[in-house]
Amino acid sequence: MATIRLDTREVYPALLERGVRVSRCHDLALTEGLLLAYEGRHGEPRSARAAHARLHGLPVPADHDEPGGHRGPEARQAALFGDEPPPPDAGLVAEVHADQLRRIEATADPHRFRLLVAAESAGALIAAEMGRDGMPWRRDLHDALLTEMLGPRPAHGMRPARLQALADEVAAAFGTPFNPDSPQQILKAFKAAGTPVPSTRAHDLRQVDHPGVAPLLAYKELARFHSFHGWAWADQWVRDDRFRPEYVVGGVVSGRWATSGGGALQIHKAMRRVVVADEGWTLVVADAAQLEPRVLAAMAGDRALARAAGQIDLYQAMARAFGGDRDHAKIAMLSAMYGGTSGDAPKLLAVMRQRFGDAYRFVEDAARAGEEGRLVRSWLGRTCPPPSARWRALVSGPEGGRAARDRGRFTRNFVVQATAAEWALALMAVLRGLLPDPARLVFFQHDEVMVHCPRELADQVVAAVGRAAEEATRLLFGATPVRFPMGTAVVRCYADAK
Repeated sequence: MATIRLDTREVYPALLERGVRVSRCHDLALTEGLLLAYEGRHGEPRSARAAHARLHGLPVPADHDEPGGHRGPEARQAALFGDEPPPPDAGLVAEVHADQLRRIEATADPHRFRLLVAAESAGALIAAEMGRDGMPWRRDLHDALLTEMLGPRPAHGMRPARLQALADEVAAAFGTPFNPDSPQQILKAFKAAGTPVPSTRAHDLRQVDHPGVAPLLAYKELARFHSFHGWAWADQWVRDDRFRPEYVVGGVVSGRWATSGGGALQIHKAMRRVVVADEGWTLVVADAAQLEPRVLAAMAGDRALARAAGQIDLYQAMARAFGGDRDHAKIAMLSAMYGGTSGDAPKLLAVMRQRFGDAYRFVEDAARAGEEGRLVRSWLGRTCPPPSARWRALVSGPEGGRAARDRGRFTRNFVVQATAAEWALALMAVLRGLLPDPARLVFFQHDEVMVHCPRELADQVVAAVGRAAEEATRLLFGATPVRFPMGTAVVRCYADAK
């Protein structure tokens, strides 16, 4: 099938269930969101009906999805009783599509913005396909790992044995039982013991000399693991030995993905042991090395940084400017991109400013724009949210300098992180078209992709990853000396990839 429009999340899953795979699409909802943000109207409803209403000066209906991709309770109830509005008719869709094409042509660089729309729309197809295909996930190994770490699966509402033992140890240390899951009760217990703490964060607890600290920290870590990846989580998200999360394309303002369930972007390192390829199949895991600094080099046109980014280890190549110290080169780069000012950062940034001046000025200009309340854009045109009314009130008050600097740090990194997200989307879109059947993309996280394929196709998949990285670079930046090397590992188990 050649193309679809509308909101891919609403249309494509049903097609996948019927065995239909779409080669490309124009996602009206995602495109409307990009255009609204470009026009300084971030957060307005983005459905096809909302776009059509705006086009004709009619009342704009709210999106039935809540921010972040979660369907609200009213929408779920409507779906349950069949009260959802029918899909927009073809005439409405065509009219909105034509208007979006007109608005794209009105952007400062229509070619780049068209590429952004194409990449974002391809991401929507990939997200639906990965949710349908699922990441290999051995439920038997998962159960064994949970038993090893927590003890046998407890009855509903009870703590696993290891957690209960730690809770008892905490109670004994404080001389009184309390709920270690309750921040209020933890604070109360420390105060009663004569060692008050400002919060229950691990950093604050470690500053206290009390025998209850060690078991409490151990409890909190295991409890988080149990909550995020325990038996109840697996019951909901793992089916037929496949982990099937719900990805949200562009769920973060920078264009990075989020999830509306399953926590695919926060897989605990220990859980990689249960991600095992099917018999006769393998996993090809690939990640882009030092992606954001390379993106900055390409965007800024900084010749010195581009030369360094032409090497496999960008920081080692930069180290010549820092007396041969790779760590100093890395601190300088990260401080420039994230606005770091502590420790040795000011001294190292002075070197950065002198030796890599174009890159330094690029992020400084973005920071200054943010501090002044202006919008900044990624390489392809994704636009940051405008400052809020609260921010504008703060910058006119006694805390104005701090509020301005905070937004400057956000916009400084936005231009780089958002462009890195675009490069990753372009990589996946190209790779999707290059993969030999029946290989499938099954996981994506910021700068890492995973392909599940028959073992005999692994070499073809590795080659496809390299070609996709080269093509993504060409699509975004044209002819550039900057390299975007992909580290690849062909493994049976995800834990062996790193």
